[in-house]
Amino acid sequence: MGETRRDRLRAATVAEISQNARRILVEQGPHALTLRAIAREMGMTAPALYRYFDSRDELVRHVVGDMFQDLTDELHKAIHCAGDLDGQFLAASRAFRRWALDHRREYELLFGAPVPGVARSQDADFAEECARAFGWTFVNLFLELWRKRPFPVPADEEVRPDLREQLRRYNEEALGGVSLPVGVIQRFLQCWVRLQGSVSLEVFGHLDFALDDPEPMFELMLEELAPSLGLKYSPPSRQ
Repeated sequence: MGETRRDRLRAATVAEISQNARRILVEQGPHALTLRAIAREMGMTAPALYRYFDSRDELVRHVVGDMFQDLTDELHKAIHCAGDLDGQFLAASRAFRRWALDHRREYELLFGAPVPGVARSQDADFAEECARAFGWTFVNLFLELWRKRPFPVPADEEVRPDLREQLRRYNEEALGGVSLPVGVIQRFLQCWVRLQGSVSLEVFGHLDFALDDPEPMFELMLEELAPSLGLKYSPPSRQ
């Protein structure tokens, strides 16, 4: 059976609620986001919102999922326009930084301290699904690089013992137990730590003490990272 008019109206209302909640989160912070505040924006009563979301926690996590979807869409656009593997990794990294700088408050909510009063779901809810889709964007890029053009990585016995078991557990729990040498997983996390770390330092203003324009430092990080993945670095195009 196709989507009914009631289904379309409900979906439109959920989208409007989510948009208003996101705006309040970004403009006023998590403390200002209440069902009463959303109802006031929507011209509804607070109890009426419970027909769409069971709790404030559920609403906030839905908004978090929307934010992850937006970010993931931007990454996919950048990857699609980049062409070859070398360009795709660089384009995705730059798109991640660009989205973060253009959406600083959203980035803070996704990658900073947990939103007060919102418990992380133990189930695969909308927010978790969207967060995993974002993460797998980079994982899939990395796996494609490894499978098409394997780059040197430490042998399993060369990985620190106190790190080796953690990496194996991460592979089983987060990556679904894909068949990969431990050294590949280590290299992936090393790259991610440098990428997200560089972006977070800039977004949260922790480079302001030294740099007026952190972009050259970000590009230097990519230039150093690229050879470890067998990639050829090329600077961003200027239009």
